[in-house]
Amino acid sequence: MLATLSRVKSARWLSPDTLLGYILAREVRRKESSLISCSSIPAAWRRRVTGGFRDVSTSCSLLSKVRENPKKRELSEKKLTRYFVDHRRVKLLAGSGGKGACSFHSEPRKEWGGPDGGNGGDGGSIMIKADKFVKSLAQVVPIYKGADGQSGGNKNCYGKNGGPTCISVPLGTVVKEDGETVVDLSEHGQEYLAVFGGAGGKGNRFFLSNENRAPMTATPGVTGQERVLQLELRTMAHAGLVGFPNAGKSSLLRAISNARPAVAAYPFTTLNPHVGIVNYRDHEQVAVADIPGIIRGAHLNRGLGISFLRHIERCPFLLYVLDLSTPEPWTQLQHLRYELDQYEPGLSQRPQAIIANKMDLPEAREKIETLKSLVTQRVIPVSALTGQNTEELILHLRELYDGYLQGEGSGEGKPTRW
Repeated sequence: MLATLSRVKSARWLSPDTLLGYILAREVRRKESSLISCSSIPAAWRRRVTGGFRDVSTSCSLLSKVRENPKKRELSEKKLTRYFVDHRRVKLLAGSGGKGACSFHSEPRKEWGGPDGGNGGDGGSIMIKADKFVKSLAQVVPIYKGADGQSGGNKNCYGKNGGPTCISVPLGTVVKEDGETVVDLSEHGQEYLAVFGGAGGKGNRFFLSNENRAPMTATPGVTGQERVLQLELRTMAHAGLVGFPNAGKSSLLRAISNARPAVAAYPFTTLNPHVGIVNYRDHEQVAVADIPGIIRGAHLNRGLGISFLRHIERCPFLLYVLDLSTPEPWTQLQHLRYELDQYEPGLSQRPQAIIANKMDLPEAREKIETLKSLVTQRVIPVSALTGQNTEELILHLRELYDGYLQGEGSGEGKPTRW
């Protein structure tokens, strides 16, 4: 009897951890396995062991399933290609003003305190600001809604004004409304107040006068201005690659800059403009724009049309890319100049260089001599595929850029630093 009582007494002082270990060991021996799942222990046992104790855990981290990192799918070159958005249609809704309050002052021993309703706050306006650190319209969303003003309160408390909303756009963004140009944001920090916020309503304190000592009138806030605008980005690159489809402009941009536009063996591979940066040892940077292919009649909005001709308009100097695999590559130069002049007179006469691409082909060596004899401008033979003679193109690009900084370029005002 005494032995039985001693065993019972000792069992009362067992800690929950010891008792749980005993249960787990018994389950291991019963199933004759090295590892068991914690879920095999009945819930009633676990409640009995750990009931009333907060520091006891019955979870088994060693027995949990090991999660492996899922293999990432390889993205295609088209999805990895980064390009900028050059056109956006945005709807702007300015904030509405808060309504005025109608209340009367009331406190002990001051029965006729008079009106004390405050005015509502003004709605927030929306402005468009040019930022040199923004390179695309991709972050511009279709709809912007300004902050509304808060309503007025008693004790002559005015409502808080709605904060302004600022839309950052790249340099060279043209704001249009119904096809008409409203403003051209071409300088860093230039702002345009697009829509105005509504004025706040008046509280009954505002209508207090000698004739009306207890006004009951309070006005609501004015609705904010609403407007639909078109944002068009005209590339502010220094040089523009001009050529027909499949002339090798994207491959050339890959060879001389850090841009990675999509390249394929079919025309109209580039459907969106790309900008690459050419870095020099003196830390100077020259921006080169890859304009999508131009076809005959582009000035009449054929093909990609005027939507991409406007990018060439902002380039101080041009790089004509000719395909030497065609029978008469010098005719391409005539057609390209004609399309540019029809879009804007004198556009093709800007400082330029002629790039004879695809020199790795056997028939290109015969055509390069004929091309040099028919033109007066400098002709640079290159091969974008093999990288042949790209150093000469990069050095000549720097000469054009230095002349542009000295004011010998287009003469359209202050030079643009990328």
